[in-house]
Amino acid sequence: MPPPSDLPDPSTRPSWPPPHRPDDESTSERQAHVFGMMIGTALMFIGFLDVFLSISGGFEINVVPLLIYFSGIAVWANAVVENPTVRYSLMAGSVLISLAFFHYGEVLFWHKQVVFWSTVAIVMYFMFKDPKPTA
Repeated sequence: MPPPSDLPDPSTRPSWPPPHRPDDESTSERQAHVFGMMIGTALMFIGFLDVFLSISGGFEINVVPLLIYFSGIAVWANAVVENPTVRYSLMAGSVLISLAFFHYGEVLFWHKQVVFWSTVAIVMYFMFKDPKPTA
């Protein structure tokens, strides 16, 4: 008598491979999300760097760094945020703030302080937030 096998009984095994289930996103959609996340983060970093250097160096900046910063927030939110209400709220808020700065035409010291400290608070939140469990 042959020794018992650990393999499942061939009569209970299906003869065809299981149907291929595509992921929730296709590869090109995933790449577009990663690309948007990278571009948004880079724009936020470039804008934030100008704001940070102007605060620490004591020199004035025009509205362009803040326009770059808030456009980075809009691109990042479009690529990363899954909840449509939060996503479009972030995008609309960043566009409205950019338009307000563009209309106002100058950046005061307290504007730079608000952008700096809110960015620090957001980065600290995401730094200490537990990652989403993968299922």
